Amino acid sequence: MHQPIDWHEWGPEPFEKARQENKPVLLDVGAVWCHWCHVMDRESYEEPEIAALINQHFIAIKVDRDERPDVDSRYQVAVQAISGQGGWPLTAFLTPEGKPFYAGTYFPPRDYQGRPSFRRVLMTLAQAFHEKNADVRESAESVMGAISQSEAFAGKSGSLRPLTVNSMVDAAVKLFDAEHGGFGSAPKFPHPSAMDLLIQRCAETGDKQLLHIISTSLQKMAEGGVYDQLAGGFHRYSVDEHWIVPHFEKMSYDNSELLKNYVHAYQLTGNEFFAMVARDIVRWIDEWLSDREQGGFYASQDADYSLDDDGDYFTWTLDEAEAVLSDDELQAAMLHYDIGEVGEMHHNPAKNVLYVRVPIDEIATRMKKTPEEIEAILRSAKEKMYAARLKRSTPFVDKTVYVSWNALCISAYLQAAQVLGMEEARKFALRSLDRILSKGWNAETGLQHVIAYSDKNVAGRSVAGVLDDYAFMVIACLDAYEASGDLTYYEFARKIADRMIARFEDKDEGGFFDVPNDGAAALGALTARRKPLQDSPTPAGNPAAAIGLIRLYAYSNHGSYQESVERTLEAFAGIAEHYGLFAATYGMALDMYLHPHTQVVIVGSGEAAEKLKAAAVAPFSFYKSVVHLREGEVVPQMLPPAFAETIPNIPGIKGKKALAVLCTNFACQPPITDTEELKKALKNASSEATHSQEKQRA
Repeated sequence: MHQPIDWHEWGPEPFEKARQENKPVLLDVGAVWCHWCHVMDRESYEEPEIAALINQHFIAIKVDRDERPDVDSRYQVAVQAISGQGGWPLTAFLTPEGKPFYAGTYFPPRDYQGRPSFRRVLMTLAQAFHEKNADVRESAESVMGAISQSEAFAGKSGSLRPLTVNSMVDAAVKLFDAEHGGFGSAPKFPHPSAMDLLIQRCAETGDKQLLHIISTSLQKMAEGGVYDQLAGGFHRYSVDEHWIVPHFEKMSYDNSELLKNYVHAYQLTGNEFFAMVARDIVRWIDEWLSDREQGGFYASQDADYSLDDDGDYFTWTLDEAEAVLSDDELQAAMLHYDIGEVGEMHHNPAKNVLYVRVPIDEIATRMKKTPEEIEAILRSAKEKMYAARLKRSTPFVDKTVYVSWNALCISAYLQAAQVLGMEEARKFALRSLDRILSKGWNAETGLQHVIAYSDKNVAGRSVAGVLDDYAFMVIACLDAYEASGDLTYYEFARKIADRMIARFEDKDEGGFFDVPNDGAAALGALTARRKPLQDSPTPAGNPAAAIGLIRLYAYSNHGSYQESVERTLEAFAGIAEHYGLFAATYGMALDMYLHPHTQVVIVGSGEAAEKLKAAAVAPFSFYKSVVHLREGEVVPQMLPPAFAETIPNIPGIKGKKALAVLCTNFACQPPITDTEELKKALKNASSEATHSQEKQRA
């Protein structure tokens, strides 16, 4: 807002102005948390001479990629088609119709290491637009073709086979880094959907190789610098293959999906370390990305507090550690977190990224103390270092509340609460969902994408919901129903799903478009239709929609939901396996479709009911849900249709203080009152499902 450029928001007005003045459009897509966006802002967009060039020769549009993922996703394809790489800042030059004819990412103010200066780029393209307009428009049409084809799946449909899931699991196994954990090499990103797919397959088969991949990856990540060893929570990715030096921004969606991974890994292995990491992620989100007053989750925490900073808030010199720690604390912290005179940061070699280098037992031996004493010393050191860090200039927290990302966080909190007994997390998740439904859902217009902005100056702006908002919210509402037994959440899931099908589904070829299929005039690259299949990095909208509808079908017995699932999965079946682990959410949706879905209904209250619930929750399965109903809630009018037809009519359902009912494929077994018997029944149901799957795979 303070820059000397006549910026416009995305909309018809700037494109109409470009047509009237016969000027090209400069599109800048960035993000609050993006370091190089801030650099380009300061170097170029705040420089009066460059600003004058832009105002004279271009119509300038600035877009926040978190606010407009539909705009960003299409022009990212353009950048990749033109320059071979994408990212932010995204700098695109468009015709007045919004078609890109040139694009890149960061342009320096002066020629630098093979990159042309922004001034030179601006003048060259302004001149080309007027003097070689035919060539410019031909190039723009070619790039538009690339955008249209990037996720065009027409003719790529196929049959729904377990072999597709097998190939995705195999692709992840082949990319596993046996030394450092994770998949691939530097830069190394976590792949939460792929990890969940492996956890599910391992739970089904007991495969020891998969167990090693899961345990190694999650342990190495949590011990690395990519994990904030003081505050909890994960940074966005690691610039090295060792998980040591991160890109320091912290995103709500990375942490929500990794929280699910650690909860699921704890269910799979019983390893308390994974439960500890999960609780620590919740601790960080509670402190930094939660609106404790109204409910809701904020978007992100920036990497840096200024443009001259490169992770300085999160890193430590030896002198800084020495200033706040006792002798024993310093010695233990230096060993445990590898704090030395020379650290890992190139801009300041004295700065150390904290990561776990030496285990507690070894430190105890070196310092001639017990492991318990070292744990206490390190706990004190962490508290002191974190208190000292809080006094530093703090990176900006983007307090925008996005519906899709909130839905992911709500689901993660509810899963953590169910497995780890975190009642406060459950309450906060439900309060957050209530706020989203109250502020973000309208029976006439559907979902919004944003319900609150970090910048109060744009509070009145309205952005319509995209596919991710709908798909993730269906899942969150069903999670909330299972966590509370409140039928209102099931009803919201059904309403949101019905609107999603009506507004986004491709009735001819199956699948869902990312923006409404309502015939409204689309601007620029938004004329290209997209059906998101690839996880990037949040779960892809199409398979997420399928997962929500599979679960909704299990509660409603509404055949139209199952038909939408089949059409969606078939639309991508011929191509999905070629995406490997990057289409892991599709793999989970397909696997879920091929499995019979198991529901465990706990009825009653008191200690006996809680024990049955704990037994039902304990084993991990993506294809199992657990619902706890109080005694008076087992009446048809307080149950979703599939339960209303079955549960109240089960012999013996009334009169017992606590019982469990196991239902699969709309059929329920007799009530179970003994926890050991319930564990055995769940194991048998899982074995039967696995045996059925193995036959299909064969």
